[in-house]
Amino acid sequence: MPSPVPESAPYIPGCSSSSARLSRFAGSADSSDMPSSGRVWVVLGDIHGCIRRAGNIPELEYAAGVILTGDLTTLGGVAAARTVIEAFQAVHPVILAQIGNMDRAEVNDWLEAKGINLHRNVRELSPEVALLGVGGSTFSPFGTPSEFPEARFSEWLEDLARRASHYRELVLVAHTPPYNTVCDRTDGGLHVGSTAIRDFIEEYQPAACLCGHIHESAGIQRVGRTLVVNPGSFSTGAYALFTLDESGVRATLRRLA
Repeated sequence: MPSPVPESAPYIPGCSSSSARLSRFAGSADSSDMPSSGRVWVVLGDIHGCIRRAGNIPELEYAAGVILTGDLTTLGGVAAARTVIEAFQAVHPVILAQIGNMDRAEVNDWLEAKGINLHRNVRELSPEVALLGVGGSTFSPFGTPSEFPEARFSEWLEDLARRASHYRELVLVAHTPPYNTVCDRTDGGLHVGSTAIRDFIEEYQPAACLCGHIHESAGIQRVGRTLVVNPGSFSTGAYALFTLDESGVRATLRRLA
């Protein structure tokens, strides 16, 4: 069944100037022998076409790359998505991205053609670490372009797990957060994340789940060994830093002025 949905939209379309609630939770892995995924990654989503801060992230100078978790646009197609991707490619050569619920289906095809798509793909970070991507969202009252049933998410996730079974560590990039966490709670107090994504995390225990979708629910939480990270909306300057290496998995929330 679809997860519960809010009475008002859980995202802030456009370049909102409202202040997102950035809950700060410490997060670090206990394992001391995790394989390396390289340097720090900049993680952000819910951009909604707001690219004026794209070049202002100081960590881009040394980051391994940028992960865009979805909602590049607000109901936009390829032209709008291209503007966003090109803005980030202008400040860093390594960009991986996927659709959110607010991006039209054609954006997924365009990202795939460009070779940077995460949705339904396995992307190798190192010989032992892979990114798994699932974009879009579960059903909402708002009829946004890329919404799917929980059963579809379950199918996609099981397929990704099978294709990535030889990797020692997995990092899930999901536009929709897992259900019943600090990362899927609306201002009204409802948990609106995906039960399929939650089930996948509980069964497979990836090192991390990098998500978004619920702008007001930026935060970091453990689900078992999995570090769940919602950076908040980049339309308000919010992003996260993520590292997985021999010393563990770490994430911190950041916000630009």
